[in-house]
Order: sequence, then C-alpha cells, then structure tokens
Amino acid sequence: MAEQTGRTVPPAVAEKLYTATDLIAARGLQKTKIEDIAKASGVPKATLYYYFKGKDDILAFLFRDSLDALARDVASAADAPGPGRDRLAAVIEVQVAHTMHRPGTAQALVGDLGRAIRLPELASAVQEAFYEPIARVLHAGAADGSLRNLADPQSTAISIFGAIMMTAMLHNVIDSEKTQDEVASEVMHLVEHGLAPSR
Repeated sequence: MAEQTGRTVPPAVAEKLYTATDLIAARGLQKTKIEDIAKASGVPKATLYYYFKGKDDILAFLFRDSLDALARDVASAADAPGPGRDRLAAVIEVQVAHTMHRPGTAQALVGDLGRAIRLPELASAVQEAFYEPIARVLHAGAADGSLRNLADPQSTAISIFGAIMMTAMLHNVIDSEKTQDEVASEVMHLVEHGLAPSR
C-alpha cells in the first residue's frame, strides 16, 4: 500500500470516507476506482488526492484509523480493575460494538486481512486492537482464578478474535434483530462455557 501524502486528514473527511467502506467491501479494492470512492463518500476526487496517493492509501488509512480507535477502547476495558473474566467480557463487548458499528470497515479488513497484516504498521495495529488485549485478560483471569489456565493464551486469543469478528459481521449481514450487547453476551457465553454438556 502506498504511503500517505503526510497531510493530516480532518475528522470530517475521515468520517465521510467510512461511508465508502461498504462499497469497497462489496466490490473488493481491486475493482473499486477512486472515482467510486469519491462518489460513495461525497469527498471530491481532488480532495482525496490531496490527502492520499491512491485507493490503497485510503483503505490503509481507514484500517489504521479504525484500529487505533478500537485499540484505545479495548485497552481501557482490558486494563480496568476487576477479575480477568469480567475484563474479557468487557473486551468482547467493545470489539463487537466496533465491528457492528462500522460493518463495511470490518468486512473490508477481513477481505483484505492477508495483505493488511503483511504491512508492519497494520499488523501491529491488529495485534494491539484484538489479540494482545484478549491474551492479557486471559493471563489475568488465570492468575486471579476467574478463568482457567491455558497452554497457549496467544492462540486462544486469535480464536476468540475470529469468533468476535465473524459473529458481529454476520449479525450485520443477516440484519439480525440482536443488539450489540446480546451478540457480545452470546460470544462471551460460548467462550466461557464452550459446547461441552453441563454436568
């Protein structure tokens, strides 16, 4: 992906650009033209070229902006006081809310995740927003006894991230009637209790 022009993107322009993520997610970046992004977002093409070098640059900016916001909120939930189990539930709630609030961004990220995580700055942003906070609360929960000790918390954190992301995205795609809190609660219940029959 290309580097940005170095100019700071105003919040109003960034917010408009998010409206184009549904289009990018539906078509894929390769089949989306900069003119399509301008039309979908309402941001003039000249303005896009003022802030960005091309469509790859726009998508990288949206990923980074979204992941930065998510990382801040997730860090607050992961590092809050309380048992690890409660902090895990809070992290799941935040991640579900972000994914369901901006479904196009989540779908575009998943659609382009292979390319995104090969870029060092986006790979670290994905880790900071998703895997690391989950791994931290899994360690904390094992230490305080609210969660069981795991052989590989990092791998489990990636599995939980997948469950969160795909569940939240699919509830958007199927126009589910469930709220973000209900979806988060269901994911947490599955993570906490698994599928083994109750004794």
